[in-house]
Amino acid sequence: MKKAVIVFSGGVDSICAVSFLKPKYELYGITFSYGQKANREILAAKSFAKKLGLKQHKIIDIGFMKDLYGNSNVLTSTKRKIPTKFDYSIVVPIRNAVFLSIASAWAFTLDASLVVYGAHTGDSHYPDCRPVFAKKLQSAFNQGEIDGINSKLRKSIEIWSPYRQGLSKSDLLRSGVKVLGDSIFKTWSCYSNKKYHCGVCESCNNRISAFKKAGIIDKTKYLK
Repeated sequence: MKKAVIVFSGGVDSICAVSFLKPKYELYGITFSYGQKANREILAAKSFAKKLGLKQHKIIDIGFMKDLYGNSNVLTSTKRKIPTKFDYSIVVPIRNAVFLSIASAWAFTLDASLVVYGAHTGDSHYPDCRPVFAKKLQSAFNQGEIDGINSKLRKSIEIWSPYRQGLSKSDLLRSGVKVLGDSIFKTWSCYSNKKYHCGVCESCNNRISAFKKAGIIDKTKYLK
């Protein structure tokens, strides 16, 4: 079976992407601790890695990024308030480039042919979620290993996302719930780090909307 490395956050997007790909790939999950407020997503990632039977699951500490990011964005800053709808303050500078660089390095060592992140069509506000970005990064990484690829010592990689296949968040939910059942409500989307989802941040609002669009009764516990 072909191998795939997936950036595995503990949120619905990456967890449903695993559900979508599981029949065709042996999956390796990589989760990043980068100083985000919502570190409950890491606990969710650990739980779902076992539930979904990932071949390996690595949690990579890159907490030094929080110092580099400073107050540039609301997800790592302790001083900035999280908005209820999209604002560019939510964008962590080239976060997916950082994640995908490390994930791709692991993929080349595993002879994996696919590197995955959970970007979907609803993520159009985020430049590093768009397919054009993934294609260019894929090209750059393969060029960086071109001699190994040409000599058959490395496999070329494809950087795949649901976005590249035209899938929305609600599409992912409909696919994921077939595999996960009610455990899908234990995924973590919230930007805060409270016991339950806050129900008011931009990510929670996107989650609530996606379940409605998917026609799935949302059993997530919200504080609101």
